[in-house]
Amino acid sequence: MDFLKILVTLGTQDKPFRRLLEMLESVLEELNWNEEVIVQAGYTEFQSDRMKIFDYIDMKEFDVLLKEADLVITHGGAGTIVGALKMGKKIIASPRLAQYGEHHNDHQCQLIDSFCEKGYILSCKNREELKSALLQINHFEPQPFQSNQERFLALIRKEIGI
Repeated sequence: MDFLKILVTLGTQDKPFRRLLEMLESVLEELNWNEEVIVQAGYTEFQSDRMKIFDYIDMKEFDVLLKEADLVITHGGAGTIVGALKMGKKIIASPRLAQYGEHHNDHQCQLIDSFCEKGYILSCKNREELKSALLQINHFEPQPFQSNQERFLALIRKEIGI
């Protein structure tokens, strides 16, 4: 696997997302990954010798880390995914799931599936999918992101008559 700068972000959800960090730690160990991995963990407490973990990173520093990253591994938050897509980043996303107390519902599954279907990102719901995504990331070429924002705004303007 070629050298990659990896930024992991778990968002600001007030629930932990240890499952993703546990999967990543295990895969990094198996692949003997020695390059730097930076994690914005939010409310997730986790100790690692393979990752530099911060609760929160201020917005300016986060933007610098995002610009420098070759790969973003993230939860299924639309803001994080769209922001990284607009910067042309390769993304692996893992949904927070209600069954593990990571979120209130499973809407991140549908969001991630939609982005995957369009060829924007890779997804992982378990350790093996994460390992597979990491092994293929150097050959993954994401589709250029196309926002539906203008179309959506036009529909709203039409509906309210402006």
